[in-house]
Amino acid sequence: MTNNRYVLNWIDEMAALTKPDKIVWIDGSEEQAEALRAEAVASGELVKLNPELYPNCYLHRTAVNDVARVEDRTFICTTKKEDAGNINNWMAPAECYEKLGKLFRGSMVGRTMYVIPYSMGVPESEFAKIGIELTDSIYVVLNMLIMTRAGQHILDILGDSPDFIKGLHARADIDEKNRYICHFPEDNTIWSVNSGYGGNVLLGKKCFALRIASYLGRKEGWMAEHMLILGVEFPNGEIKYVSAAFPSACGKTNLAMLIPPEIFRKKGYKVWCVGDDIAWLRIGKDGRLWAVNPENGFFGVAPGTNEHSNPNALAATKKDTIFTNVALNTDNNTVWWEGLDDNPPKHCIDWKGNVWDYTKYDKKDKTTCAAHPNSRFTAPAVNCPCVSSEFNSTTGVPISAIVFGGRRAKTAPLVYQSFNWQHGTFVGSIMASETTAAAAGAVGVVRRDPMAMRPFVGYNMGDYFAHWLAMGKRIPNPPKIFHVNWFRTDSEGHFIWPGFGDNMRVLLWILDRVEGKVDAKETAIGYVPNLDDINIEGLNLTKETLANLLDVDKEAWKQDIANIKEFYALIGDRVPAELYQELEALEARLDK
Repeated sequence: MTNNRYVLNWIDEMAALTKPDKIVWIDGSEEQAEALRAEAVASGELVKLNPELYPNCYLHRTAVNDVARVEDRTFICTTKKEDAGNINNWMAPAECYEKLGKLFRGSMVGRTMYVIPYSMGVPESEFAKIGIELTDSIYVVLNMLIMTRAGQHILDILGDSPDFIKGLHARADIDEKNRYICHFPEDNTIWSVNSGYGGNVLLGKKCFALRIASYLGRKEGWMAEHMLILGVEFPNGEIKYVSAAFPSACGKTNLAMLIPPEIFRKKGYKVWCVGDDIAWLRIGKDGRLWAVNPENGFFGVAPGTNEHSNPNALAATKKDTIFTNVALNTDNNTVWWEGLDDNPPKHCIDWKGNVWDYTKYDKKDKTTCAAHPNSRFTAPAVNCPCVSSEFNSTTGVPISAIVFGGRRAKTAPLVYQSFNWQHGTFVGSIMASETTAAAAGAVGVVRRDPMAMRPFVGYNMGDYFAHWLAMGKRIPNPPKIFHVNWFRTDSEGHFIWPGFGDNMRVLLWILDRVEGKVDAKETAIGYVPNLDDINIEGLNLTKETLANLLDVDKEAWKQDIANIKEFYALIGDRVPAELYQELEALEARLDK
């Protein structure tokens, strides 16, 4: 497979630690993948679905104690604690290697170690970064074959270079008390033990593509961001690209795969998905910011995905997909989850592997669900009907606008534009969402999630803000920065803006602003649209209601200032002075 001594020596070292019975190299061939699927079905690790309705699709169930990312078990291991920052959990590298080394020791006895060489990004692109994951899980192998570009050709590209990210994963005992997902950015290393859930064990995803990549990006002068990338095609065939960051439960995937409202479709508008989750951004030769999606597939949340909410995502799952922790309809050997349709199957096995009684289902009680609320699908991006023709581009796409968003009932208007890049960085740094009734705990509590990167920055958050500011000074033609809020509510708590496909109307205003085609009203927080510049044709929405959606509630913002100060204090003394200047300027404008 390779003569790279850095790779071989490392694998020898990890094999000596974990003691697998055998080592299998993943070559990326369909023959090998099919053999692994058959082996996993035989062992019960996968369930093969109806080949006529779901060709080459499989169901996997994780352990009941292993169903989501575990932020409290996720560590950044830097030599100096302050380099990891106050937002991240920190452990000294030597301590962590020793602690996890004991958990890894002999963890693959009786098992096979699979060697997965993979690339994040199109391998031939200057954006691409290579990783190798060692795992004892066929489920991980098959997911990585969907989510990344993997196989022998990656080793060929790597050649004799030591420049690859080293990932070690072992299921061990799936012991939640000893579950750790640890990142060593100074060593280009990721260790994950005692989990089998995708977000913790598909090491190319959040672990590499965000935590390690954000560290590398700062060191090398580019950006790794928790952002979707979409292209808006105009009737004349021109396509403008936008990247956008949203915290969870704010409609990120729906926006990435947006279907324009009928009045826009008839005129010839289209939306193309480049990526639904992660963007790597570099300054291009033309002085603009260019972005690629480093992933090769979608790892999406299943519940709530249906023909109405996101038909493109649903279409992507119809073949070559692995479902995790959804329900199995035993009448026709297909999958089901809450929100797929209004017809729960009469004969069904739930996500835990037990017979499910649909008559006992209560929407308000998550414990009665057939599918786990965080159940997933891993689907190839090429399956998506709206996948961009630029998806496999080696240069990426030029970004016209960066959009931040959050879920705020009153504070943030439907859309506003930052004054400049520095102010836009400030807007991203104070991004927040309010807890909803769906989340445990109090409703309306503000959780700050800067650039939607709070769980994913591989170093000190204050230094991350400084990197944003530094990039702004280096980009000759930077994208304009905006903030949106689809979730403003009326006095009875109902959403005012229709959302979903109609968010296209806001995107078009954003792109008009980028092109200088429309003016805007200057407010204390940024530029807000003039009423006539957002197209509400065909909506059951009056100009008065739109004015309410765009109103800047100064008192709500004044109340928000104290919370922002608290959050900056939590991050600590590395918050750049420029952001405090922006905060003071905002306060002054609100007091005018």
